[in-house]
Amino acid sequence: MSEVKAIKVSKETYAKLNEIAGELQVKLRRPVSIEEAMKDLIKQREKGRKISDLAGSWNLTDKEVEEIKTSIDTSWKKWNQTEQ
Repeated sequence: MSEVKAIKVSKETYAKLNEIAGELQVKLRRPVSIEEAMKDLIKQREKGRKISDLAGSWNLTDKEVEEIKTSIDTSWKKWNQTEQ
């Protein structure tokens, strides 16, 4: 058995770890300890982030969305003209 260490965390951090453990328990369909939840978080961090992890994290105004759409439409029109 490996050596065991104790760590102190705030009530808020402990509550969040419990929440993460609960989500992992639902995913794995079995009981999950706080330690297993922490290991899963470490494993996710080591793997790196996927682009899909960023979904919904960019807050845009309606004006910014419209500017992006206009820019894309303009680019497509220019690209289509060069194809002909």
